Amino acid sequence: MEIGVIFPQTEIEPDRGAVRDFAQAAQDMGYAYLFIADHVLGADARQYDHPLFGMYNHESVVHESMTLMGYLAAVAPGMGLTSGILILPQRQTVLVAKQAAEIDVLCGGRLRLGIGVGWNFVEFEALGQNFNDRGARSAEQIRVMRELWTKESVDFHGRWHDITHAGINPLPVQRPIPVWLGVGSPAAPIPPDVSLRRLARIADGWCPNFGPDDAGRALQDKVHGYMAECGRDPAALGLDGRLKTMGASPEDWIAETAAWREMGASHLSIENRRGGLKTADEHIEMMRRYKDAVEF
Repeated sequence: MEIGVIFPQTEIEPDRGAVRDFAQAAQDMGYAYLFIADHVLGADARQYDHPLFGMYNHESVVHESMTLMGYLAAVAPGMGLTSGILILPQRQTVLVAKQAAEIDVLCGGRLRLGIGVGWNFVEFEALGQNFNDRGARSAEQIRVMRELWTKESVDFHGRWHDITHAGINPLPVQRPIPVWLGVGSPAAPIPPDVSLRRLARIADGWCPNFGPDDAGRALQDKVHGYMAECGRDPAALGLDGRLKTMGASPEDWIAETAAWREMGASHLSIENRRGGLKTADEHIEMMRRYKDAVEF
């Protein structure tokens, strides 16, 4: 099981030195990858009635995720990179395919493209995308990207995309880049059935928001059943668990890490956010505490 760490977008200084120091510290400690959140712009929480705008709004500092990963590939070249979670349907598909291919080249083939359908309707409106068809459209987007990542010239004509004998260059190191789906949210960890079936049909892996408990195992069994219905091997689906360190003891961290491993997680993302940390140095120390406790 690879252990990575969630990049604390909103909780460290918004300058390149803090970003570099955090990434290089994670690399030096032996973390396998950085998990990078995505938002393009935040809504003014005073103007909207939505609970999640209390967590992320126009006052939150969030680096643009694709640009950030290009920088991270240079300053921490030994790290894997995971978008967690890129809101694919609010972005142009071909441009994302091009950017992801470039990042995969720059990081030596260690990119996992985690994508989701999002929740922030204000972003969709500002970016000129339809919020209401985002789930179905994202499935076609994944098809398009995989075509572009594996063929020099693509001829694709779908419901939302038309590409006539064209391609990207350079192609990525991984052909195709693994696509992982983010399903569920902290507020609603059990996603709708349509999302689980989409995951079972098309994903290389998933990043859920449940814990390694009975409810999580039941959801995993359901997804594996849907995969079998599609003729896919459940063993081929990666699982990226999430361990929240705040409010828990080192003994709790050890037990939960073991529970994720027993559940068959291929990856585990350590989250040190939402505990009052405000600087890169504080987050680096928290990474070190988990590392020392678990001894991976």
